Amino acid sequence: MASAAEQLAANMNFGAFQKATDLHKRIWFTVIALVVYRIGVFMPIPGIDPAKYAEQFGKLGQGIIGMLNMFNGGAIKQGSILSLGVMPYISASIIVQLLQSVYPPWEKLKKEGGEAGRKQLNQYTRYLTVALAIFQAAGTSATLLNPLAYQPGIYFTITAIVTLTGGTMFLMWLGEQITSRGVGNGVSLIIFAGIVARFPDLFGQLFTQARENAIPIGMLFMVIAILIGVVFAIVFIERSQRRILIQYPKQQRGNRMIGGDTSFLPIKINSAGVIPPIFASSLLVLPATIIGFASTADLPPWLDFLQNAAGSLSPGRPLHMGLYAFLIIFFCFFYTSVVFNPEDTAENLRKYGGFVPGIRPGKRTAEYLSSILTRLTVIGAAYITAVCLLPEFAMAFNPALSAMAYGIGGTSILIVVSVTMDTVAQIQSHLLQHQYEGLIRKSKLRGRNK
Repeated sequence: MASAAEQLAANMNFGAFQKATDLHKRIWFTVIALVVYRIGVFMPIPGIDPAKYAEQFGKLGQGIIGMLNMFNGGAIKQGSILSLGVMPYISASIIVQLLQSVYPPWEKLKKEGGEAGRKQLNQYTRYLTVALAIFQAAGTSATLLNPLAYQPGIYFTITAIVTLTGGTMFLMWLGEQITSRGVGNGVSLIIFAGIVARFPDLFGQLFTQARENAIPIGMLFMVIAILIGVVFAIVFIERSQRRILIQYPKQQRGNRMIGGDTSFLPIKINSAGVIPPIFASSLLVLPATIIGFASTADLPPWLDFLQNAAGSLSPGRPLHMGLYAFLIIFFCFFYTSVVFNPEDTAENLRKYGGFVPGIRPGKRTAEYLSSILTRLTVIGAAYITAVCLLPEFAMAFNPALSAMAYGIGGTSILIVVSVTMDTVAQIQSHLLQHQYEGLIRKSKLRGRNK
């Protein structure tokens, strides 16, 4: 028998959507915020020579810089004030979450601080974002922007640092506003909008290559079929879950018997979502961002060595593929342990009298949940790694597919599909909440009439 929530979800229609005025405001706010973000992508850094910048980007537009340009929605190619994107914020989030596991004061703040502790950790993330943005902006300004400026010098360098850092802080603030006043996760939607905005151009390049016989027609249809298959696979895996049976014993209170209910504890195959590939890409991009922008002539020996090392981390290279796969698997296990703690779940079940049939409450239940979670995470990590490495193999198979692999590759499709599903799920939850509120108001009116 379907639950009340499932029955309400089945009865949702366009009429229910029309009545949800609060949801309309949230959707419009999200759309307007994303439009503002896309407008900012085309606002250039003051003082840059566009012709020189376009020439320099043409030399460095592949590899790490191409990947970073994909996540930033083409902002680097435009020489935009938003060129750093949200990557400093993501890197800061990685560091703060890692420190929560190894730094006792922050671990205590996370577990015992409640809402105030969460706000304090978010504030630390913002401070670290500013520091990382200034660091990346300084490196980018000194190595790339200053030689390409109309009037190079210390004044331009300071101006570029302030501009790029301000752009990152604006995107961080915009993402937080979308999360609190809009629909969906703000930072994920900003990355989503940047990727989707480049789809028409990338598909146009793909069809142009097929028309000019740069790639065979059969390969074009094969690529489209693979993309459709990957989308179906992502939807199937993201909606898959292991449902663990939970039993609640019967209890007698006075003359009544209560309890004896049965429910399920759902555990997703991919509990980490799109966080692992985003974190892994951010870590691969961060050390090579400044080095990759350096001029190719008259480099000191140490910078020349680092630039060669950064070249080995370019997409399609074996070192990049190995590190990328390792980081994805690591963050799958790490972030899964953050979002689902077997010990806490087992303790909560014990407090409320719930138990897994055949498993003793407490420690044994935690071990049982941990073993199931580990097996599911192995499957989820293998799935994410396979999807994200698909464009790497495509580039190795045919270099002509490199442009497609950057923008329409596994990581991009994974982010787009997952963010779309999460956003739709939030819209459905708002509609369910609106229906519940409508039922409560009707019941109160009926009681008043009686």
